[in-house]
Amino acid sequence: MVAFKENINIELKQKLTKIEAFVGNTPLFPITNVYNKPKVKILAKLEYQQMGGSVKARPAFNIIKQAILNGELGSGKQLLDATSGNTGIAYATFGAALGIPITLCLPENASQERKQILEALGVNIIYTSRFEGTDGAQLRAKELVSKSPEKYFYADQYANENNWKAHYNGTAVEIWEKTKQEITHFVAGLGTTGTFMGTTRRLKELNKNIECIALQPNNPMHGLEGWKHLETAIVPKIYDGNIADKFLEVDTLESFDLVKKIAEKEGLLVSPSAAANLLGAIQIAEKIDEGVIVTTFADNAEKYSEVMKHIFG
Repeated sequence: MVAFKENINIELKQKLTKIEAFVGNTPLFPITNVYNKPKVKILAKLEYQQMGGSVKARPAFNIIKQAILNGELGSGKQLLDATSGNTGIAYATFGAALGIPITLCLPENASQERKQILEALGVNIIYTSRFEGTDGAQLRAKELVSKSPEKYFYADQYANENNWKAHYNGTAVEIWEKTKQEITHFVAGLGTTGTFMGTTRRLKELNKNIECIALQPNNPMHGLEGWKHLETAIVPKIYDGNIADKFLEVDTLESFDLVKKIAEKEGLLVSPSAAANLLGAIQIAEKIDEGVIVTTFADNAEKYSEVMKHIFG
């Protein structure tokens, strides 16, 4: 039996190596038509151009990878987590490729596209209240693992250090290298907070003068999927409120309007959360005379058909 398990681990490790080549290394896209200011560059990292289809591919893969290497996953246990959609899709994508069963707690108001993708990838979906968002999904996941700890590996993306470490070891280094060390500002929204925490920590080590700005919705009842209004939500355990140099608020409706402008002027169909990141970057650009601002486009518009109908009529 021991030898059998070792063979499984060897096979999983081999599959991990193959898959890892398709995670990260996303391009930086120069924003030049939606906003243009002499001596100020805005660059958007196209995070949807990787296996898993969003920025969440990085933490999802790293969480799975470390769990396999530590012996916590791959011995018949299911991966369990709460998600608003993108991390779940990334888990499901890698789970399908690795032969690991996935169970996800998902708010019932997640987009139909997300539900269809997760079902197609063979996920066991447990729907939670639309009124409780990802907070309610987290509470349900914790109930499940407390009742059946032998059944699940609880990934817990909101508390798992391998979330932000994926960005510390990947996203930040790619930005540093692809901007030829010229980045002056990093701007990103807060959800699980992994992107901002990990990228900022590493960028500050590379150059302490890089200004890192965290974005939040300007009210609790926002429409930016994956984002958190931290004052009224369960604060992720991986979040450190002392890391950001500055906090800015962005408006959902302004972000929706910007989605259309990005499509018409840059040729990119992006999600409202991606547009919200750009909105924050533009706010910073307005306040500086020169610099290189980098933000992330977490995902594209493929999973937002209802929102796109509203935006484009």
